[in-house]
Amino acid sequence: MAAGEARLSIDCGSAGTQAVLACADGSAHVLTFDGNPPLHRTPHMPANGQATGQPAAFIPGPRQPVEDATTGDARGDALEVAASPLRRVAAEAERVVGQPVRDVRVVVPAGWGPRRRTWMRQVAHRAGLPQPRLVEAPVAVAEYLLTTGVRVPVGAFLVVCDVGAGAEVTVLRRGPAGFEVLATLADAAAGGTAVDHALADALIGASTGEGQRASVADSVRVAKEALVSHPAVTVPLPDRPPVIANSAMLDEAVRPVAWRVAQLTQETVAAAELTVGDLAGIYCVGGSAQLPHLAAAIAEHTGAAPVVVPEPGLVAARGAADVGAVDIATVERVEVPVPPVRRAAAIAVPGFASLALIWQCLLTAERHGTLGVYYSVSVNWGEFTMAAVMALLACLAAGTVLGSLIAARSPTPGTRTEGGRVSVGILAAVSLGAAIAGLYAVVTSQYFGVPVGPYLKWALWPIAPVSVMAVAMAVVAARQWRAPHGGWSALLAAPTGSIVAATLGMGLIQYSLTADRWPDRILWIDIAGRVGGLLLGVAVVMAVVTPLMFRLILAAPLAVIFAAIVSRRAAGMLGVIYAVAVATWWATRLWSRVLRPAPPARTALATGRVRADMSPGEGA
Repeated sequence: MAAGEARLSIDCGSAGTQAVLACADGSAHVLTFDGNPPLHRTPHMPANGQATGQPAAFIPGPRQPVEDATTGDARGDALEVAASPLRRVAAEAERVVGQPVRDVRVVVPAGWGPRRRTWMRQVAHRAGLPQPRLVEAPVAVAEYLLTTGVRVPVGAFLVVCDVGAGAEVTVLRRGPAGFEVLATLADAAAGGTAVDHALADALIGASTGEGQRASVADSVRVAKEALVSHPAVTVPLPDRPPVIANSAMLDEAVRPVAWRVAQLTQETVAAAELTVGDLAGIYCVGGSAQLPHLAAAIAEHTGAAPVVVPEPGLVAARGAADVGAVDIATVERVEVPVPPVRRAAAIAVPGFASLALIWQCLLTAERHGTLGVYYSVSVNWGEFTMAAVMALLACLAAGTVLGSLIAARSPTPGTRTEGGRVSVGILAAVSLGAAIAGLYAVVTSQYFGVPVGPYLKWALWPIAPVSVMAVAMAVVAARQWRAPHGGWSALLAAPTGSIVAATLGMGLIQYSLTADRWPDRILWIDIAGRVGGLLLGVAVVMAVVTPLMFRLILAAPLAVIFAAIVSRRAAGMLGVIYAVAVATWWATRLWSRVLRPAPPARTALATGRVRADMSPGEGA
């Protein structure tokens, strides 16, 4: 906004219009009309200026396109009527400023598509306003929260429950350049209008005609607002004596609406593929946000207590006035959990395990030759395979932790999330792990002076499933804006217990296969091999199964089977089985990121609850 100019923001709600004038000096003024901030509309405004008594012939206001509210009336007349509140707002703003306001912001629902946005621009043009900037209501609310000191770090999520004449619930994410809408659901029957109808039914009877109901609409609305802070009020009625409305009537009218808003909040969070624990907060705004039981219903339904923003009816208009005024350079950087020191064990344990296994494999290999001219080498292929698997796990642990550290220590915000940085680390780790496995094969073949083919086969093929799962996880991490609980380093921390048990188990198996079998040591050597099989079986279960009860159930039979089949020929198979178990461990992590709870059934599309303002065939 240039010096000396003013910015006008207008929120044309279904029940009334709010307007805020922001000046260049940073001050803001709420425009008043007849002494009141909201410019209330009549319950039904005739499209052609003539009262027909037919509700279908009326246009509710600027937010209702002519095709949705009229039957056969001229579009020009409809635009003229819809523009009347905006024309009055423009006149009041010009009176305050002393000249026409050129910077205009108009608040629109988040679910509006291009047809409705075009209609609003046409209404603004007919009202004599310059081309307005359309600001989505939840984005305006979120910007207002930032200006009032609410802490919303970049990467955080929040929910805005806009409860006015209807209800619109939106999940937003704060990015480096502003807020983006992730999911929005609306229900026109979950707001103040539904409460007004229920309260009118309680006061004048449900069988009353639409004409009489419209004549008492203003009285019912005033009574509803008064009952928020008074136990009872007198409601004047035309052509009949006044009646008494009490808080019990209001409570009865509000409960189903509050419950529906709470349900809508839960459905919107699920549609955004989030949980309540992922949210930075739930904020209630709108003219009906202070209705009794609303906050309690949302807290009961979601498990998180919402915050009713002060002056909820003005929040969107205030926020729209300041949208874009915050310098992006001052945006907070992404807050990413710093991996704890113990994550270093996720790197050291498989790294040392890999070195120990390859060292034992080289030193205990049996060479067979004739006078040094020709010889063959008997290698424990299972141990050799597990050394390659452990090397890959060490690289993956290092790549994940380093990616999280870089994201946590990034001095400036960027478009790449923690998942994006971890993704790069995983891809680099897969390449490095495969290179180390290949290096093991080349060094071992050169050390023994034998062809490298078999060694490459046992080093690279068993780790292929692990590599594929890790690459798939990298792709998923790069495409997801939501980090898992505790960060990616916590989700992908190597299964340390399984690694230790598998390394000790294979070490004992190799010892039992290659140790000198003195008569007094045969029994202990054989027991060592069986114990190694038991440990390897337990390690496989620890890698594949997470719940403790299932581990206890599966570990016993599998460990006994592994102990029973320990032999030189079975050692290679045992190593491959553990490699498959590690691949399964990665697959379960991948599954936890890809699989999401099914979004709520979109039956609301038929009733207008999802993006209720969008007509058939209209794009978002």
